[in-house]
Amino acid sequence: MAATDDRRPKYQRIADTLREAIRSGEYGPGDRLPGENDLMATHGVARMTARQALGVLRDEGIAEARKGAGVFVRAFRPLRRRGIQRLARDQWGNGRSIWSVDAESRVLEVDHISVSEEMAPAHISAVLDLAAEDVVCVRRRRFVVDDKPVLLATSYLPLSLVAGSAITEEDTGPGGTYARLAELGQEPVHFREEIRSRMPSPDELTQLALTPGTPVILICRTAFTGEGRPVEVNEMTLDASSYVLEYDFAADADLTNTDTAPGDPA
Repeated sequence: MAATDDRRPKYQRIADTLREAIRSGEYGPGDRLPGENDLMATHGVARMTARQALGVLRDEGIAEARKGAGVFVRAFRPLRRRGIQRLARDQWGNGRSIWSVDAESRVLEVDHISVSEEMAPAHISAVLDLAAEDVVCVRRRRFVVDDKPVLLATSYLPLSLVAGSAITEEDTGPGGTYARLAELGQEPVHFREEIRSRMPSPDELTQLALTPGTPVILICRTAFTGEGRPVEVNEMTLDASSYVLEYDFAADADLTNTDTAPGDPA
């Protein structure tokens, strides 16, 4: 094993050493890591090698560069997204935001929101079972925690269903969109989430203030009524370095609803 490790590029070995120092507590959140000159002297490497080693930690989200100051251990504490608890009716049905489950005691703010009426994109029309000419209510939000953008969310709902309701306003009121859907007789009782990951687009890189090399997590959630009608599609883009995805469920959970829901396109 040691011989294999020795054949690894020097910058990888230096990054491993720094990573272990962070994990052991030698460098804590907010601490400045050795700079390029320090690494060159300690490990006898060229500047480019030292720069690559620090770049590995930045790309992993462990460290962040501060212009003119150096590279520091990232101080931001990741959010724990509890995928099942956050969608429970006891949450939004009692006037609480589903997003508050992620934030816990921290302040989760929406620093940008827009609501518009638009022609539905083809893939959204297919999921919501709409005609090509049907219009949807589109809600776009950016969420910020500890002054850091962490999430972009775009919700699509049939305008014929939500027109005239608070869902078409910036402030949907206590419990948010799902509570308002319940008041319209379209209570969501079943959800499906699809998760994948990729590198961010230039726009996402800017909106989420991402360090180059940081991937994003894409979550697409569809909400269904008891009759199987899809009433919302929410496309979310998460800063992968800012989230831990948690799913907690029993081994003997009811599996009768794991197949495609009625009206839910495969």
